[in-house]
Amino acid sequence: MRPMLLVGGRVIDPSRGFDEPADVLLVDGMIAAVGRGFGRPDEVELLDVAGLVVAPGLVDVHTHLREPGQEDRETIATGAMAAAAGGFTAICAMPNTDPPIDNQSAVGFVVKQGAAAAGARVYPIGAISLGQRGEQLAEFGELVGAGAVAVSDDGHPVASGHMMRTALEYARTFGIPVADHCEEPTLAARGVMHEGVVATRLGLKGIPAAAEEIMVARDILLARHTGGHVHLCHMSTRGSVELIRRAKEQGSRVTAEACPHHFSLTHEACAGYNTNAKMNPPLREPEDVEAIRRGLKDGTIDCIATDHAPHHYDAKEREFDDAPFGIVGLETALGLGVTTLVDGGVLTLSELLDRMSTVPARVFGLPGGSLAPGQPADIVVFDPAAQWTVDPGRFRSKSRNTPFAGWELRGRVLRTIVGGRLMYQAA
Repeated sequence: MRPMLLVGGRVIDPSRGFDEPADVLLVDGMIAAVGRGFGRPDEVELLDVAGLVVAPGLVDVHTHLREPGQEDRETIATGAMAAAAGGFTAICAMPNTDPPIDNQSAVGFVVKQGAAAAGARVYPIGAISLGQRGEQLAEFGELVGAGAVAVSDDGHPVASGHMMRTALEYARTFGIPVADHCEEPTLAARGVMHEGVVATRLGLKGIPAAAEEIMVARDILLARHTGGHVHLCHMSTRGSVELIRRAKEQGSRVTAEACPHHFSLTHEACAGYNTNAKMNPPLREPEDVEAIRRGLKDGTIDCIATDHAPHHYDAKEREFDDAPFGIVGLETALGLGVTTLVDGGVLTLSELLDRMSTVPARVFGLPGGSLAPGQPADIVVFDPAAQWTVDPGRFRSKSRNTPFAGWELRGRVLRTIVGGRLMYQAA
């Protein structure tokens, strides 16, 4: 591997509070130095990044790659390529595949397929319960030993309080978070969008905000009781944000994520029975969107995750009640963050990169999220001022289910480097 020198960019490294013009030297897949005056060493590949931002590669702790069992929607290889196209250098694969990632060999399969993929690094998340049925704990020790970085039954809430308590106690032994899909199943049953005026107008059954908030409160109490680390997935309501804020003030081991669609859209996006705006948790009200944005600003919400959920075109073409939940998000996340949060005056660019790279890496104990010397050479190079139009036909993902088709966004990824190798370059 030839050394690489990125010359003339604006280097933003939130892990060190660094934001200034600098060059970045990569040697043997690692960050060798950041600064000026390196000259032009022999055998070094020069990359002119003048006028561009150079930052730690983005890290997504919540991605659905669908393999094994649902390869018509996505594979580990296509998901890793889509991630690289979106500026992500590391993604965590959720276990709700077919069969679920609930044993040592299944985790090993994801590790092997991820290593073979030409894109972002892939880290498996193991299931909390066997078959994600919520009845019997998976063997966390075997999962971690095979490479799992967290456990989750995402796609299914952990309905049993006893199961969640035991999972938190067990996971604490291995120093990993328990990532929970917060949904009280009897309140959410048969709901297809947010319970509110839009659902009433469309004649659709709603999912109340309380369905999320009840489980957020339960998980916070159990984290406090056990000392375990609970990570709350895809927060969507103002009540959840307030519960998390209070929990952190009281010292509970709670972290949380929010998704770009939850800080960019409201339930009005479902008008016209738009199935590409159908997701779980659902799009909420403007007050909820504002609360998520404030939570990201003050650190109540630790990080941004995509909840990338690919679906085949035919599935999303069904009636709203029958269409599956979820949208793809890896290739639009940075643009939505720049356009909605940075241009919208919510976050600085450094704060956005902190929430999309440094913090998620820290929360899940992953390499990366930093340009400090000795760190992996995982880098995104992007133009924060460049405008581009979301065209699902150009996605690297196998799926096209996005509510953002046709949106004009700012912040275009131009290059993604993983372990010192150029994994994506914009045409």
